[in-house]
Amino acid sequence: MSTLIQRFLGSGDMLARLQDHAARLRRLQGLLEQALPPQFVGACSIANLKDDTLVIAARGGAIAVRLKQMAPSLLDHFLRAGYPLSSIKIKVATPEQHVPARAPSNRSMSPSARDTLTDFAATLPADSPLRDSLERLARRSRER
Repeated sequence: MSTLIQRFLGSGDMLARLQDHAARLRRLQGLLEQALPPQFVGACSIANLKDDTLVIAARGGAIAVRLKQMAPSLLDHFLRAGYPLSSIKIKVATPEQHVPARAPSNRSMSPSARDTLTDFAATLPADSPLRDSLERLARRSRER
């Protein structure tokens, strides 16, 4: 076990409790998947178990509403499996933000265009931001 993890968690006891909790959540996820209709399996996950309240995250409001309707039967299902829960909370999970990767900019130009750009930049004052930008563009461009 990493000393960094030990330092972060404080003691082996804390790590053992965390591992036990994670294993319990995985078992509950398996039980949840058994109780759900097939179309809900990928859209719901166990978020947490605190005291005797199970928190289920749903990927969308419509699924969350349906899960709230199913909560009494889900409670019975978990009770029969040996988990005496008093309540189930349904939360709508925030959607994962997928930031599309920007396409690399095409900085190719012909040698004559680069020479023209460099010549024009040379006519500008030495402290000109435009001159710096044009020279940088000419340096970074690739030949066609």
